[in-house]
Amino acid sequence: MSHLPGFRPRNDGWTVVVPVKRYAVAKSRLASYAGPHRPGLARAMGLDTIAATLRSPAVAEVVIVTNDSDATHVLNDLGAIVVPDEPDLGLNQALVYGWLAARERRGRAPIAAMLADLPALRPDELAHALTLAADHQTSFVSDTPAVGTTLYCTMPGADFVPAFGGPSRLAHLSGGAVELDGTDIPTVRRDVDTEPDLREAALLGVGPHTREILAALETVHG
Repeated sequence: MSHLPGFRPRNDGWTVVVPVKRYAVAKSRLASYAGPHRPGLARAMGLDTIAATLRSPAVAEVVIVTNDSDATHVLNDLGAIVVPDEPDLGLNQALVYGWLAARERRGRAPIAAMLADLPALRPDELAHALTLAADHQTSFVSDTPAVGTTLYCTMPGADFVPAFGGPSRLAHLSGGAVELDGTDIPTVRRDVDTEPDLREAALLGVGPHTREILAALETVHG
């Protein structure tokens, strides 16, 4: 893999790898609620998630893995490093590819993998989660229902074996990762796949892009 262009990262802090699915096919479970706004909603949630991640004081750099051309331009402008999803074999393979890119850029920095559908994410809560993660070689944060995973963290020298999708909490536990206390980080845990998830995220306070789409949806649903 050749050296990747992009912004010069700080010497300290985490690299966060975020996979971004093509907006045209993302968040299919929200189709019945969002209708024609679904691609825009997926885009908005991704923008709010990544903008919050870039503002987190624990984060030195964000690496995006995507084949969506719109995401590439917009997220580069935000300050993220964007690499193509060359494997194009699904979520976990994309994350491993992003991890390799991150390791090439920053040597032995700690690296985390995070989902792109955390529209209520707060930079300080992410920083708290990453601070907790620094005490373990491999760790993770479960989603709000404690079934899936939203954040998977590895320290330098640890194996990077993400197991996102389905009951990934158990998969990460079985792989030896430590589950981090999610008491004080509700916005790190609230991913969005369904309409009830979206409403819970809205109660936590979503970012401006998602808020704009929600306002448009409220005019449709009344």
